[in-house]
Amino acid sequence: MSADQMMIDYLNEHYDHFAAQARKIWENPEIGLQEKYASKLIADELEANGFAIEWGVGQMETAFVASWGEGKPIIGILGEYDALPSLSQDPTPERNELVDGGPGHGCGHNLYGVGALGAALAMQAAMKENGTQGTVRYFGCPAEETLTGKTYMARDGVFDDLDASITWHPGYANTVWSNGSSLAMNSFKVHFHGVAAHGAAAPHLGKSALDGAMLMDIGVNYLREHVEQDARIHSVIENGGMAPNVVPPEATIWYFVRAPKREQVEAIYARMLDCAKGAALMSGTTYDVEFLTGCYDLLPNGVISNIMLDKMEELGGIEFSHDEMAFARDLQSSLDQETIEINRRQVLNNAREGTTAEDIGDVLCEGVIRPSEEFRIMHGSTEVGDVSQITPTGNLLTCCHPLGSPGHSWQITASSGHDIGFRGMDFAAKAMALTGFELMTNAEALSSAQTEFKDKTGGKQYVSPLPEDAVPH
Repeated sequence: MSADQMMIDYLNEHYDHFAAQARKIWENPEIGLQEKYASKLIADELEANGFAIEWGVGQMETAFVASWGEGKPIIGILGEYDALPSLSQDPTPERNELVDGGPGHGCGHNLYGVGALGAALAMQAAMKENGTQGTVRYFGCPAEETLTGKTYMARDGVFDDLDASITWHPGYANTVWSNGSSLAMNSFKVHFHGVAAHGAAAPHLGKSALDGAMLMDIGVNYLREHVEQDARIHSVIENGGMAPNVVPPEATIWYFVRAPKREQVEAIYARMLDCAKGAALMSGTTYDVEFLTGCYDLLPNGVISNIMLDKMEELGGIEFSHDEMAFARDLQSSLDQETIEINRRQVLNNAREGTTAEDIGDVLCEGVIRPSEEFRIMHGSTEVGDVSQITPTGNLLTCCHPLGSPGHSWQITASSGHDIGFRGMDFAAKAMALTGFELMTNAEALSSAQTEFKDKTGGKQYVSPLPEDAVPH
């Protein structure tokens, strides 16, 4: 029996087990840096299978590294498990919170973490049977939603000795992220400090911290005209005072700034700090900057992506049952038609020329979709980007929710606790296991992936965007 068939058989035999594990994490959703249940469940299973566990990496209690095997090559598998606030939902096609205002897996990270777990254990089984030299390393990465986990792990050198890494994410199309990127990002807060005074009787004695925050935002809004076309700047006033008749002595504005390249983010960020300086001068206030996190743009690796795509096509896609299709159709009916059509166009736009609507399906995607050969930028951010700037990295997507489901929505929470999510997770686990084993045993393929990585980075070493004194929170 081939190693590939062995890994497929292993995951088929353990399908119910991994689905149950994903369901347990789904039933116990935890937001970033609080994922004690999820991280322990995954780490305990890895440890029971002989993996050595190192906890607390990157200064985060719920981050861990699990290693099995000896020597080179070292292949990393990235796992995530954080939930999102206010997306509690039972696995039904109607809006129904399980916990009022509670968290939920509206991005499918319960599937993400367990799918990666399945891939790591399947690789281990094949390596044992074949006496394969090398190391499998599972990375338990918390707090992806706040772009915290991998950035702090990367700063502390956790990924530095990898020969390659692989990962995935729940999505709609069964495809690979081979010819596109994500936006680099900084997340930071500016705290303005003023002087309180009576808003009517003595406003001249006060210095409004809120004026400082709002004046900064006016400057930033004018700056938008002079940044890259694909840059994004968004903000909230986190604290703007408590009552209109009190000149606010404290105010905080929280920004995300994103751009296609890390250096573009740094340039825009510097100009935004100038806006803060000018706002403080105009309002007579002082300020300080709290840098929360920052991440790089994703650097796709074509060699690994092509291996992934070949393995996905060999597996043949996903065959959803009649009941799973029916559930997905009922869930899709909660969406307006315009939202579904926008998503359909996005999927087709990201697919290779000649792909039809019939190819991608109208409810769930069962076939494998080859990605467009044109470069695409996803207007979101992921700290997988930081890992991809350290080691050759491949990223695949599988169908885990109905067409049209918005990211971070209750519809995705429902899908992530249902069989349709588990089917997509199983397909991802198989494709990652087969890809990881190929990289482990095919020295030529691994060398080609590393050569491509060196060519794209120009040999430039990764430099963390985080200040030395930054702490995860």
